[in-house]
Amino acid sequence: MIICETERLIIRHFKLSDSEFILDLLNQKSFIKYIKDKNVRTITDAEEYLKQGPMNSYITHGFGLNLIQDKGANKPIGVCGILKRDHLDYPDLGYALSEKHSNKGYALEASKAVIQNAVTDLHFNKILAITNYNNTSSIRLLKKLNFKVIGSIKFYEDQPEEMLLEYSASKAINK
Repeated sequence: MIICETERLIIRHFKLSDSEFILDLLNQKSFIKYIKDKNVRTITDAEEYLKQGPMNSYITHGFGLNLIQDKGANKPIGVCGILKRDHLDYPDLGYALSEKHSNKGYALEASKAVIQNAVTDLHFNKILAITNYNNTSSIRLLKKLNFKVIGSIKFYEDQPEEMLLEYSASKAINK
């Protein structure tokens, strides 16, 4: 299912056939450094990750993490979507790009489209984001998207506190 499209990208629900891409993405140094080592080491692990994570979220919440596909090359380049986590009051934006597709504006383009979809189709007024304090490119991206820092959060038990940001649709529209 296609969630949204941009000039260069298709943002769609995951399929099990995307497991090879997920295996590669989740094991990239930048993903492990700035997000978390998800211990996905095999195609079977990647399939389980997709089933238990994004695909389960589509069923449970009606939304979730999606695949970003390059229209021109017809290949996956990253993930972007809205997630609902039990310990957060509002849904949050999640994204990651394969290292070879970073710094080309894809994350900004995909995130804008996903946020627009969340506000227009899902009627979300607030969206959170969580990022590592050392991930300057992610912080810069979130600020371009009009996210404002609202505090810190200990997201993973085995990792330090991270920056918590908030996007308010009503404030963004009034700008």
